[in-house]
Amino acid sequence: MNDAAPGLDDNTQNELARLVESNDVLLFMKGNRGAPQCGFSAAVVEILDRYVPDYTTVDVLSNPEIRTGIKKFSDWPTIPQLYVHGEFLGGCDIIKQMDTDGELITALGDAVAKVDPPTVTLTDSAAEVFRQASAEGDRGDELRVTIDSAYRHDLSLGPSQQHDIAVIANGIKLVFDPSSARRASGLVIDYIKEPQEGFKMDNPNAPAQVTQTSPAEIKAWIDAGEAMHFLDVRSPEERNTARIEGTVLLGSDNIDALMQLPKDTKIVFHCHHGMRSYQAAQHFTQQGFRNVHNMVGGIDAWSNEVDASVPKY
Repeated sequence: MNDAAPGLDDNTQNELARLVESNDVLLFMKGNRGAPQCGFSAAVVEILDRYVPDYTTVDVLSNPEIRTGIKKFSDWPTIPQLYVHGEFLGGCDIIKQMDTDGELITALGDAVAKVDPPTVTLTDSAAEVFRQASAEGDRGDELRVTIDSAYRHDLSLGPSQQHDIAVIANGIKLVFDPSSARRASGLVIDYIKEPQEGFKMDNPNAPAQVTQTSPAEIKAWIDAGEAMHFLDVRSPEERNTARIEGTVLLGSDNIDALMQLPKDTKIVFHCHHGMRSYQAAQHFTQQGFRNVHNMVGGIDAWSNEVDASVPKY
């Protein structure tokens, strides 16, 4: 997109063009990859995370010129907006449909990370049930294992799909989509009859749970000099209104470095009332972090319970 968009000033036009041209996969969104600030942005992040280990996000909430300008630049009225290899693909609904149709992974091209077949153990009892299911299914159907970002597991019969990753376990062929394959290494599938008959999935990659932690306990950690990352997932405007000393604003400039931290690093999140920060904390557990805390009640509770000098808003 070389021609200036109507109503867009030259500086914003040039900055948007630079961003689009210099990033293979670029998502304009509300919030950032670690802490989406709306459900539509979160949905596109979840889809991209299945396929692309490294991509760039731009938080439109922190830059009003970009927020307004990108809508003119792409001639598209809503956020998020996804660009791949310099081409505008669309917003949330289009990306979801492209993913369903198998078109997104094709558009992403070489940005998609190569996924090796996972090591999967299938017990004899589970293998027998699968053999019976395969015999009763339609010819050409595959036994599909799906693992979503919350590590919910699903088993189904269906046709093969482009980019499926196949695994042979105990003589049975299983297929995974790329995102499920990344989450499946070490998976053990069993079939049990007690206490309730059905498949049992033991996945060592399942994320730890977010720990809900009080402001008083977090303050005690700070006073004791305990090593941790205390992250603020609010907007820059909110942070200008009130902030907790020693916290760091989570943004596109530090998310990649945070993702490279050891997975046992203690990370504490806070927002205004504790809801947005809980979503951010969940995202980090889904990336493998095991010592993740959400501050209950957010900065509002901190002001009430720890430090009344922090303004309430």
